[in-house]
Amino acid sequence: MARPILLLTLLATALTAQNYDLVILNGRVIDPESGLDAIRNVGIRQGLIAAVTTEAIAGASTLDARSLVVAPGFIDLHQHARLAINSVNYLFKVMDGVTTSLELEIGTADVPGWYAARAGQAVLNYGVAIGHAPIRMAVMGDTGAFVPTGPAANRAATDAEIAEIARRVELGLSQGALAVGFGIAYTPAASTWELLAMFRAAAKANANAHVHTRSGAGPGLLEATALAAITGTPLHIVHAASSAGAQTPQFIAAIREARAHGLDITTEMYPYTAGSSQIDSALYNGWETYSDADFESFLWPKTGERLTRATFARYRPTGGLVIRFTNREETVRAALADPLTIIASDGNNTPGPPQHPRTAGTFARVLGRYVREEKALTLMEAIRKMTLLPAQRLERRVPQMRNKGRIRVGADADLTLFDPLKISDQATFDQPARYSTGIPHVLVNGIFVVRDGQPQPTAFAGRPIRVQ
Repeated sequence: MARPILLLTLLATALTAQNYDLVILNGRVIDPESGLDAIRNVGIRQGLIAAVTTEAIAGASTLDARSLVVAPGFIDLHQHARLAINSVNYLFKVMDGVTTSLELEIGTADVPGWYAARAGQAVLNYGVAIGHAPIRMAVMGDTGAFVPTGPAANRAATDAEIAEIARRVELGLSQGALAVGFGIAYTPAASTWELLAMFRAAAKANANAHVHTRSGAGPGLLEATALAAITGTPLHIVHAASSAGAQTPQFIAAIREARAHGLDITTEMYPYTAGSSQIDSALYNGWETYSDADFESFLWPKTGERLTRATFARYRPTGGLVIRFTNREETVRAALADPLTIIASDGNNTPGPPQHPRTAGTFARVLGRYVREEKALTLMEAIRKMTLLPAQRLERRVPQMRNKGRIRVGADADLTLFDPLKISDQATFDQPARYSTGIPHVLVNGIFVVRDGQPQPTAFAGRPIRVQ
């Protein structure tokens, strides 16, 4: 009887060894949580990582990842997603290695509607904040297309309006919003007392405040940190280098000092010297006082022209996306290398293809230009900034994020496979709608959304990231 039992045992072992949907062999697995950086085989089953091992494993499908890095899928905390669904821009994201794309700065006024519009139609994971600015627009009758351009930008709210805005913020959080988004630079008429009410609503729900500070690096940062300190709200400052410009070193140093004194505050950045926004927004109120040299820093992507006082005046009433060069390369490089900064694209969400290269190229640019070519930071550190840090920023309120940004058994099989010698951003300010290269495979929940370097536009593997 011993021999049949032995045969049955061997058969069971063989069947178990085959019980993976996909096996990734011989890849250089980099996991920033454990510090693993070694050749491993990864087994995936039912959308989860089921094995990370040096042992031989087999499955229904096999991918040889020799010469490739196997990293957690990149998590973008700051990708605008105003349109109901924009599969074009989502494809640019996955081709840049992004597996989770979150709209956490401007956010939405309608959390259930936002998620319903994307259900079953996204190639990557998606989530949203309840947004102070869009709610202010709804309450105050502002018809701006994306950010306030009328009364929500330029008029102080009444006490009754503040109460209604706060009520809707609380409602959105109860409906599963990930955080509260604040585009304070776009609502200059909002009083400190109004913002304090919204921070209180965030704190009550244990939700982060993701804040685009008011214009003026120092005063804007001090206001946001004071609001967080008073209410106990976890604070995330968006695009540090873009907001602070030449004062970025002082800006990040102040954030580090606040953290050292117990404030829960983080920040992010994108690796470009230019930002973009709506030309008709309150961000450019007072443009009439700009010098002629100031206008030369603006690029109108629809035509590729640098603006003048006359052309700025012509385009502002009609609205549209404008790019502005406000930073120096050495400032961007230093901020990128700082251990505090998370990588986030602030990518555009406009009809049609991207108009700023950060939408399509942020993550490949970091890995190609700043890691491989300039050695401004290590590969492990760059991956940590793209995966583990953004996951950790959200996981206290959002339990789903505890299984993202890692490569370990039980984690979601969101994986980005790239060639560290070839990965490169191709999007430029002249040609922003170009896919990154050197990322042959991307999986979302165990499903290929990029395979052999080609996007899979009907692989709707994305799931909602939402507080239940």
